[in-house]
Amino acid sequence: MITDTTDTTDTTDSSVTFINVFEIAADELDAFVEKWEQRARLMRDKPGFIDSRMHRARSSDSRFQLVNVSHWESQEAWEAATADPDFASRTRAAREETKQPVTPNPAVYDVVVELTAP
Repeated sequence: MITDTTDTTDTTDSSVTFINVFEIAADELDAFVEKWEQRARLMRDKPGFIDSRMHRARSSDSRFQLVNVSHWESQEAWEAATADPDFASRTRAAREETKQPVTPNPAVYDVVVELTAP
């Protein structure tokens, strides 16, 4: 089943998907994931949080070694949660604690096509 969810109406009250793909050295992954989980626990208790998953590439040759996908009840809930000063300082520290630069690529997305098994 394919559902085209393209909609030009105002989406301020609809759920959103936050995706952040990380460029990070393979030898930094385990330590980064451990710290990420601590930061994610802060988000879990925020109003509007639905779920979050961190995905790890199976190949060390992959450009993006980590991909975080989180769902929020609304854009506003996500913005309020990420504005938390404790979360912001921990996020900055996580990027600065690695030997090699970590490059996050965050953005909020809306679903435009959804596929489900028949």
